[in-house]
Amino acid sequence: MGERANYVVVRESGEFELYLSRFGAVGLDLDLLAGPAEALSMVRGLRVTDWWLDDVFCQGAALIDLGRKVLMLFAWEGPSAVMRHRAATLELLREAWAGWDVRWMYDGPAEVRAYLGLDPERVRDREGGLVVGPVIGPGDEMLAEPEPMVAVVTVGADRCHLLANVNDHPVREGPALLARLAGGPEHGVCRVAADAGVHVDPVRRRVGWWVLGASAEAYEMPRRWPGWTVEFWQDRWEEHVRAAAGRFEPPPVDRERAVADVRAAAGLRRYGG
Repeated sequence: MGERANYVVVRESGEFELYLSRFGAVGLDLDLLAGPAEALSMVRGLRVTDWWLDDVFCQGAALIDLGRKVLMLFAWEGPSAVMRHRAATLELLREAWAGWDVRWMYDGPAEVRAYLGLDPERVRDREGGLVVGPVIGPGDEMLAEPEPMVAVVTVGADRCHLLANVNDHPVREGPALLARLAGGPEHGVCRVAADAGVHVDPVRRRVGWWVLGASAEAYEMPRRWPGWTVEFWQDRWEEHVRAAAGRFEPPPVDRERAVADVRAAAGLRRYGG
């Protein structure tokens, strides 16, 4: 499938150019850390296209609006989608794009089209069905990785489950998520650096969820939980920590080290070494 990404450059006139990168999604955030001039040069070296990648195949995207000075981006992989480096990457992007409005696109490619005044449905995949990752048991080798690509699901004050965070976010399952997890393996407390999460309060019929990448239909989740109150925490996993009453305790983030790590990774990508 590659690592496909769409880039959009909006000229001062309001007209835009659409570009396609078949292998540019991973490292997209690091490329943008070079700042507006170099990023624009890199994007304009790509192929102009009319191919809008959809929710399934778009693994990253960036929009550069030269008139309004807006940078919008999202990526499924890279430092911006890792808990340890998330805040540092966005901080450095805002530093590199000083004077610009830097925004994360939680709804993926649909958010690009909405910004441009185009129909988001063009990039929706509403017929493909849900593909949600399997439940992970406590002994799964994936959990030994520094960033294990898992979604943490806490239920009430006494249940904690982990799922492989691949394809669709588990919150998209709606209340069926609870039925799937019933009787499944539990973890007691999640102490890994997850990159997505859901907290469900069955008594109060409330749901809170977050993601570091993007999720199709991110702003439509209440439709999937009829009769429930759904709160979208964007990338604020700290809200989950508070709501989970001790069931989600990810590793602390060392800001200074994270900033140094991201700077180093951006330097290696830009200059090699």
